[in-house]
Amino acid sequence: MIVNLGAGKPSREHKGETYHFCSQGCHDKFAADPEHFVSGQLKRETLPKGTKYTCPMHPEIVRDEPGDCPICGMALEPMGIPDADEGPNPELVDFKRRFLIGAVLTVPLLVLTMGPYVGLGAVREVLGERVTLWVELILGTPVILWAGWPFFLRGVKSVINLSLNMFTLIAMGVGAAYLFSVVAVLVPGIFPAGFRDPEGNVGVYAVIVVLVLLGQVMELGARERTGAAIRALLDLAAKTARVIRADGREEEIPLEDVKVGDRLRVRPGDKVPVDGVVVEGRSSIDESMISGEPVPVEKVEGDTVTGATINGTGSLVMKAERVGADTMLAQIVEMVANAQRSRAPIQKLADAVAGKFVPAVIVIAIISFISWGIWGPVPALSYGLVSAVAVLIIACPCALGLATPMSIMTATGRGAQAGVLIKNAEALERFAKVDTLIVDKTGTLTVGKPKLVAVLPEDGHDEAEVLRLAASLERGSEHPLAEAIVTGAEERGVAFAKAEDFEAVTGKGVKGIVDGKPVALGNAKLVADLGLDGGAISETANARRDEGETVMFVVIGSEIAGLVSVADPVKETTPDALKALHAQGFRIVMATGDNERTAKAVAGRLGIDEIRADVLPEDKARIIKALQDEGRKVAMAGDGVNDAPALAQADVGVAMGTGADVAIESAGFTLVKGDLNGIVRARRLARATMRNIKQNLFFALVYNAAGVPVAAGVLYPVLGILISPIFAAAAMSLSSLSVVGNALRLRSVEI
Repeated sequence: MIVNLGAGKPSREHKGETYHFCSQGCHDKFAADPEHFVSGQLKRETLPKGTKYTCPMHPEIVRDEPGDCPICGMALEPMGIPDADEGPNPELVDFKRRFLIGAVLTVPLLVLTMGPYVGLGAVREVLGERVTLWVELILGTPVILWAGWPFFLRGVKSVINLSLNMFTLIAMGVGAAYLFSVVAVLVPGIFPAGFRDPEGNVGVYAVIVVLVLLGQVMELGARERTGAAIRALLDLAAKTARVIRADGREEEIPLEDVKVGDRLRVRPGDKVPVDGVVVEGRSSIDESMISGEPVPVEKVEGDTVTGATINGTGSLVMKAERVGADTMLAQIVEMVANAQRSRAPIQKLADAVAGKFVPAVIVIAIISFISWGIWGPVPALSYGLVSAVAVLIIACPCALGLATPMSIMTATGRGAQAGVLIKNAEALERFAKVDTLIVDKTGTLTVGKPKLVAVLPEDGHDEAEVLRLAASLERGSEHPLAEAIVTGAEERGVAFAKAEDFEAVTGKGVKGIVDGKPVALGNAKLVADLGLDGGAISETANARRDEGETVMFVVIGSEIAGLVSVADPVKETTPDALKALHAQGFRIVMATGDNERTAKAVAGRLGIDEIRADVLPEDKARIIKALQDEGRKVAMAGDGVNDAPALAQADVGVAMGTGADVAIESAGFTLVKGDLNGIVRARRLARATMRNIKQNLFFALVYNAAGVPVAAGVLYPVLGILISPIFAAAAMSLSSLSVVGNALRLRSVEI
C-alpha cells in the first residue's frame, strides 16, 4: 500500500520501490517510515542495504550505520556511487531548518538589542527594560537549546570519546555564551560598561548560534557542491536504450535492463547507452565526455563506443559488451568517489595541529579567565568570562579541518571533467613533486597500433613463405607487434597455418612449430639464445631501426630466414605534450623493449632526455628503483600488463586509459584518452591543488594564531580592544568560508 507522507504531495514508484515525499517539503525521496527524524537528522532510506558510511574529514572511519564521526563529530556520509536522483545531504537539510528557525527568532532579538543604535529604541521603551530582557531570554533559549542542540551533542560525544574537536569548542563556547546571557538577564549589573547597551543592559548572545549554524550550512553546502562532478557524470548516462529483438522488433527499455550481448539501436543525436562495439552503420561520436576533446570521432563497424557519449547524424547498431557497474562511466564515477574520500599526506599536518590545538585553546581560555579575574578591572570576573567565551568560539578549528579535504574533493571532480582520473589524494600530492617521468614507447608515445611495413627474406627464402610462417606463429600472441604482422599478412592474402607448442619468451619474442618446422620470431636476444649469428642481415636490421622501425628476425629451423619490419607512428599530440612536460621541469626517460637504434631514432625526433632500450618488463621497475635511490621522484606512464610492476614501483603511476585493466589498477592516475597531454593536465592540477591546500592551511593557522590572543585580551592593556563573543562567532564563520571559497576556485582552474 502506498502511504502519502507529504502534505498533499503524491508519492511515486521508482525501480520497483516506493518513495514518498517528506512532510516538511525538504526532501523528496524517503521510504515510508514513522520515524522520519532520528536524533535531529533525516533518515536516507533510499540507500541500498549494506551501505557503509564514512567521515568526509577522516576516511579511515567506516561504519555500517549513519551517525557522527568519533574523531571530528561530523555526520558520516554514505560510501559508494551515489544515486543520480538522490536528494540533498540530510545533515544540510536539518541544519538549514535549524538555521532558518533560529534566524527568525534572532531577528527580533537584534531589533531589541541593536534598536537604540539604528533609531528603533522606541520598542524597548514601550516594553520596558525588564520585559525586554525577558523577551530576549524567551526568544534566545530555543535558539540555543534547540537550534544549537547538535553542537552540544557532538561536544559531549567528543569528551566521551576522548577526542576533542571543533564541536568541543563550539559546545563550550555556546554553552558559556548562553549562561552569560542568562546571567545578563538575571543580574545585568555585574557586567562592565563596555558590554552594556546605552541603557546599561547586556544583550542575549543567541545570535552566536545562528552565526555558527550559518557557517556550518555554508560548509555543508560547499561539500555538497564538490560532489556535483559525480552527479554531473551520472547525469550523462542515457536513461533508456533501444533494443533490437531477435524478430527485428525495436523496443525502448530502461537502461538497467540492458544485458551483455543485446543489439541496440543508437539514433542520430541519442546518447550511446552502454559500452560496446559497432556492428552496423557509420557515424561520428562526440567523446568529449571521456576525453575532454571536442572533435567528434568517426565510428564504423568494429569500432568500440562508450556509454554516455553522443551520437552525431548517423545511425548505428551496436552490441552491448559492458553494462551497469562495468561501463567506463560507472568506473570513472567510482574512482572519483573513492578519490574524494582519500587523504593526502599533508592532511597529517592538519590533524597533528588540530589534535594539539583544541586542548591548547581550552587551556588558553582558562588562563584568560583566571588572568582577567586576578588582574582585570572591575568587574574582573565578567571581563574574564567574556574573553574566555570569545577565545573558545573564535578558535574553532573548522577551517583547519576543511583546508585539505575541500581542496581534494574539488580537485578530483575537476580532474574527472578534464579526463584525468585520480585514484587517491596521495597520488595527487606526490605528483606535484615528481621530477622524472618514465614513458613506455608503444601506446604511450606512439599510437600503439603498429603496421607491417616490410618483409625482407634472406637468399633462398620466399617473402610470402617467411611472412606466412611468421604470421601463423604470431596468431598466438596478443602483443601489438604480433597483431601488426597478422593484420599485414591478412591484407596480403596470406593463408595461415596452425601453430603448435607456442611459447612466448618475455622481452625477446615467440617460438613454436608451424607446418612441422621450428619457427622463432624475435629480437637479437632471442637469436643469440638460439645460438645464431645475425651476420650481414643485422646491418640491414640496424639501418631500418635508425629510421625508427621495429625489426624482428624470423628463424626457420636453424637459420635466419629473413626480417619483418613494423612501424608504430608517433601520436600527433606527443611532440607538443613533451615540450609542455619539459617546461614543467620533467626529465623524460623512455624505457622500451625495442632495440637501442630504434629507441634513439624515436627519442631524437622527440627531444627525449634519456633512453633505456632492450628493457625487459622487470627491468623497468629496477630502473625506477635506481632513480629513486638517486633521490629522484619518479612517475611512470604505461599502458600494458607488463607495465603494472613499474607503475606500482613508481612514486606515481600514470595509466593510459586505453591500456590494460591491471595497469590502471596499479596507477595513481588514469588518463581517459590515453595521451601525454593528460599528464600535462594532471601535473597542472596537482600543483594547483597543493598550492590551494597550503593557502588554506595558511589562512586557517594564521587566523587562529592572530585571533586567539586578541580574543584573550592581549591588546586590551594597550589599545583597549576586547572582542565580543558575537564578533568572535562571526569571525570564526568567515574563516571557514574563506577556506571553502578558496578551495572552490579549483573548479575553474585552467589545466
